[in-house]
Amino acid sequence: MIQAAKYIGAGLATIGVSGAGVGIGLIFSNLITGTSRNPSVRPHLFSMAILGFALTEATGLFCLMLAFLIIYAA
Repeated sequence: MIQAAKYIGAGLATIGVSGAGVGIGLIFSNLITGTSRNPSVRPHLFSMAILGFALTEATGLFCLMLAFLIIYAA
């Protein structure tokens, strides 16, 4: 019973990983749109996109880490 609850909790915790995937897709699609509208601001947009990518990926990794902690912690 406890093991099943752990798996359900870990599954719910990994929902954030899909949100991170959607966020990364939005970041880079907006980078492409902004670059195609005004190519001269590409260096600034690219650095901001990389920062957004790192922060979004970090939230996804935190969700994955939480899922592993739920499963494998005592």
